[in-house]
Amino acid sequence: MKKRTWKTYACWIIFTEAVGALSGWLTREGAEIYNATIEKPALSPPAIVFPIVWGILFALMGIGAARIYTSPASNARSRSLLLFFTQLAFNFFWSIIFFNFQNFLFAFIWLIILWGLILSMLLSFRKVDKIAAWLQIPYLVWVTFAAYLNLGVWILNR
Repeated sequence: MKKRTWKTYACWIIFTEAVGALSGWLTREGAEIYNATIEKPALSPPAIVFPIVWGILFALMGIGAARIYTSPASNARSRSLLLFFTQLAFNFFWSIIFFNFQNFLFAFIWLIILWGLILSMLLSFRKVDKIAAWLQIPYLVWVTFAAYLNLGVWILNR
């Protein structure tokens, strides 16, 4: 078992937050256009809510991944880390599809795949470290809400 140190956690959190920050930076112009021109569904929160929520969720993802990484080597651990990186890549590209390309239907389909990957990751994490799995529940809930918003945007802006 690898030692769980604050440096390990810091590296995983910083890495995960950096992926989110890069995605946000790459989509900043698309997000501005989106916020100014696109009709949004009921229950759409103000734009300021999104970076706050995502910052928290990326931190929780990083903590969960650090817990998995520091767990004893096993097939379940390897699978969990693979699912972590896969869902993180899907998360990264969703923003580009949604904000920059404004392909809302494809973004919704992509988000459904992301939701399945998050659920798979959560279940895989549970086999390795239950706390790491519990930390992913807010992420799954938020992406469920994001799917509602994404679908609403597609319906309202066809």
